[in-house]
Amino acid sequence: MRPVLHGDVVAAARVLLRVSVERRCTVMRQMLEQACAADRFRKRLGRGHPVWGNGSLMAVAMARPMLREPFLDDPDYCRCLVVVFKTLIAWRCERAAFNRPRKSHRLARSGQVPAV
Repeated sequence: MRPVLHGDVVAAARVLLRVSVERRCTVMRQMLEQACAADRFRKRLGRGHPVWGNGSLMAVAMARPMLREPFLDDPDYCRCLVVVFKTLIAWRCERAAFNRPRKSHRLARSGQVPAV
């Protein structure tokens, strides 16, 4: 997935405003996965994905219905921004852990205990 910029966060939050509170995390995770898939598509074929765009979160969000951006004193909009950030942090951490080289075999032979 392409780097996430301010506009990506705003676009995703505007999509989440139309979604029920219970589904917001799921929809946000779907958008992240679609942006990642679109970026792989773009890198492989040299063009944007026909539905999800160029691999940015904004391109995925713009393909969905969204509301106009409210002011930052709107509590529901602020909650949507929080969902975007929390889901993005969790998603990045999961991917980083998945891509991290395993050290447990080397540590087991040296007698060290892996840090938690």
